[in-house]
Amino acid sequence: MADNSRVWTHIDFNLDGKQAGNLHVPHSVDLSAYAMIQIPIVCIRNGEGPTALLTAGNHGDEYEGQIALRRLAQTLRPGDVRGRVIIVPSLNYPAVEAGRRASPVDEGNLNRLFPGRASGTVTEMIAHYVDSVLFALADVVIDLHSGGRSLDYAHTALAQRVADTAQDGALRRLLAAFGAPHSVLTTGSGGGGATTLYAAAAKRGIPALTTELGSGATLDPQGLAIAEQGVRRVLRDYGIAPGLQCEPAPATQLLTSLGPRHAIYAPCAGMMEPLAKVGERVREGQAALRLHGLEDPLAPPLTLYFSADGIVSCRRFPTLCARGDGLFHLAAPLDEH
Repeated sequence: MADNSRVWTHIDFNLDGKQAGNLHVPHSVDLSAYAMIQIPIVCIRNGEGPTALLTAGNHGDEYEGQIALRRLAQTLRPGDVRGRVIIVPSLNYPAVEAGRRASPVDEGNLNRLFPGRASGTVTEMIAHYVDSVLFALADVVIDLHSGGRSLDYAHTALAQRVADTAQDGALRRLLAAFGAPHSVLTTGSGGGGATTLYAAAAKRGIPALTTELGSGATLDPQGLAIAEQGVRRVLRDYGIAPGLQCEPAPATQLLTSLGPRHAIYAPCAGMMEPLAKVGERVREGQAALRLHGLEDPLAPPLTLYFSADGIVSCRRFPTLCARGDGLFHLAAPLDEH
């Protein structure tokens, strides 16, 4: 473990039983010189065995994973476990408390700051603790996300592609066990690249996946069910909770992200009228949306088109958009690429 992290906890990760406590992140401010931001954490251990690190609330406006992990923390008993389960359901707690993607403390987007810094901002310190301390304990990592306020996402699990054949096989096994309708192998060329939690875990050789299970900063019941069942299946598959009740894994469609070069971005401000839905298979040259300008009501809308065949993995959720906003992203079946 890295002993230079400024984050600390009373949790003893080597103690059998169920413990609930906090990660304490120092945050000195005008009216509280020795304040600590407290991030809830639960550790359930029963003897030797593999460790699962389960996180949600990396972005504060994404709720399916947060509720799924709270339910798991409440119901999972030490007797169910052969090894250890570490659950952090509200990882970027200031962002969770504010219902925001980024932290109001330092405007930090936690999933763009890995591996973090030991003496950085609050959000950088959280990333550094996960990367240097919690990853050192973990044999498998799941970081549950949804689309939040800005995105409408097809129900998807994602893992970062790796060159190592054995690790690639472990990632595919993990995606199959989780059983989301879509499973995307990413290259790291879009989104946060190597600065995300799951990419940082993969860099350390740990099988890790993330998800996108909802949209619009509200609770999607189907996304919640996928999160709950997927996590339970992984815990069972890895022998961490071998008797845990869960539904059989449905077939998952293995996809690869087509990255930012085949995404659609707003060339100007306007109101978006989408012409395709998430999960829909589309063709190169097919109309994706009409963008209605704000200034001239007599001006015809601008039609934007898909630049490749693929499946719509996500689209922008709010209608109003600014120049440069991401509007549509595509994935394609892995066997076609």
